[in-house]
Amino acid sequence: MTILANLVKGPLKRLRAIAYYGKARFCPVCGKSARKFRSAGEPPRPDAQCPHCSSFERHRFLWLYLARETDLFDGQTKRMLHIAPEGCLEPRFRMRLGENYVTADLNRKAMLKMDITNIQFPDQSVDVIYCSHVLEHVQNDRKAMREFCRVLKTDGWAILLVPVWAEKTFEDPSVDKPQDRLRLFGQIDHVRKYGRDYVDRLRESGFSVSVTKVHDMLPESEAVRMGLTSAAGEIYYCTRNTHR
Repeated sequence: MTILANLVKGPLKRLRAIAYYGKARFCPVCGKSARKFRSAGEPPRPDAQCPHCSSFERHRFLWLYLARETDLFDGQTKRMLHIAPEGCLEPRFRMRLGENYVTADLNRKAMLKMDITNIQFPDQSVDVIYCSHVLEHVQNDRKAMREFCRVLKTDGWAILLVPVWAEKTFEDPSVDKPQDRLRLFGQIDHVRKYGRDYVDRLRESGFSVSVTKVHDMLPESEAVRMGLTSAAGEIYYCTRNTHR
């Protein structure tokens, strides 16, 4: 099957390149242009997924933020912990960061099997943490946030992303049936629906937090070209609050 898959992959990739050939859209993750981005999601979102690297809106916004607003790619040695690594980002992080890049996940394939409510790292041992769309799956998200803060170095930083759908976070631990979670939280394996008070949870866990939206970084024309719609969400940049 692997040989057959490889034989099919090449022609499909070339056909996709032809079908999406154009310059109207640009993906900062893979650096390639396209006539348009694919529709994706339920319900389908237009301009959602790069046809070349499969990045979604939040991945493109993140990569742009990392390149423009952080020191991640400055060539200095940094130990980065990436939770639930995404396929469009993992090889690019690994290429740039080398052996200092560590992936972890509780259920999926990664370098380490890790429960983020009980991280097996010493205090202040990680320079950078990136965790995207994971905390909404974790029952004790506050404990996970405290663990992230514990292992982060004093001069380190974390980007902890979640989907925000309401003004106030809603959760109910008694809701355990998939169909009820889908109805209340938007997905069968979500345990809450985050609101804008998500930032308060991060701060209560020991972080200082700055929030960046797409329009804080880009003019509308550039945001459209990169497919950065409202689905791109917000960047939550977290550092240890040393004044607590």
